[in-house]
Amino acid sequence: MIIGIPKEIKESEHRVGMTPSGVQALIQNGHAVYVQNSAGQGSGHSDDDYLSVGAKLLKNIEEVYDISEMIIKVKEPLKSEYSLIKEGQIIYTYFHFASSLELTNAMVDSKSICIAYETVENYDKSLPLLTPMSEVAGRMAAQQGAKFLEKHQKGCGILLGGVPGVSPAKAIVLGGGVVGTQSAKMLAGLGADVTILDISLDRLRELDDIMPKNVKTKFSNQYNIKQEIQNAHLVIGAVLIAGAKAPNLITKNMLKDLRKGTVLVDVAVDQGGCFETTKPTTHSSPTYIIDDVLHYSVANMPGAVPMTSTEALTNATIAYAIEIANKGWKKACNENEPLKKGLNIINGDIVYKAVAEAFDLNYTELNI
Repeated sequence: MIIGIPKEIKESEHRVGMTPSGVQALIQNGHAVYVQNSAGQGSGHSDDDYLSVGAKLLKNIEEVYDISEMIIKVKEPLKSEYSLIKEGQIIYTYFHFASSLELTNAMVDSKSICIAYETVENYDKSLPLLTPMSEVAGRMAAQQGAKFLEKHQKGCGILLGGVPGVSPAKAIVLGGGVVGTQSAKMLAGLGADVTILDISLDRLRELDDIMPKNVKTKFSNQYNIKQEIQNAHLVIGAVLIAGAKAPNLITKNMLKDLRKGTVLVDVAVDQGGCFETTKPTTHSSPTYIIDDVLHYSVANMPGAVPMTSTEALTNATIAYAIEIANKGWKKACNENEPLKKGLNIINGDIVYKAVAEAFDLNYTELNI
């Protein structure tokens, strides 16, 4: 199979779809890999690194899309890429369709094969291709929250961990999955007073067992969320419903209950956000203020730490990429149920129900 690795064009996105080690593995399996010039530079991988493992370099993104049977990316195609995608071409990347009708319609129109990292799902309901970036984003959420609590950043001016004789900041984490767990670990390590909310009692029991004493657990419902956020300095939104739009757990009306300078970090922004007032931001302009509450909702948080993120992502995606390339997407998906769940749009049909439901579009039952 001919595989293309284009340079990411989303603002402040420094990751690349595959490290040289991943490219080498594909080539060793008999496939040709074309990498766009300087695609890996932001992640610390030079063109020579890719050439040394047998990749071929192409000058521009148009050439990469034109020659490739499968495109391996990090982020969803942007508007300038829509016309480059060919009928039957495999696009293997993060899509997060439920947050963008425009992207969904564009991929339907392209008649491409869209395999979304975020909906590949193991038998135990874990999401193996989303997990590494969720781990990065969860840890970054705590770091960014700590930074934006500073007064000159428009936060309330509290030190996350406090000091002897002075109380630490109160941090609320909505969701006890991968992002929430990683956020809580980091917040606890920095000394914050942490409460993590989730709707699963089994998960809350697990967290109660493994977390340090400055992390408390609480059942998540509207009443408890409203009570907890009133005294919070930092709230991290970390709720995920695979492939679907995230629920709005904090409404605009609830902002009046928050302290002035409270920081909201919405890690679920790619899926529409946990807060009603969430809108996607960028690393160059990461925050905005509504009703004296500071919002941080960068849509590609792990892009700020591309050396870590790219390696972690390749570690997770490479085995599936090899399977797709070796067998073709139909056989690979029929023989691998977790990978099959990554199919979102095929030849103009939406085959992932949560995506169709997000926009009230036609759903086609998967039949390959």
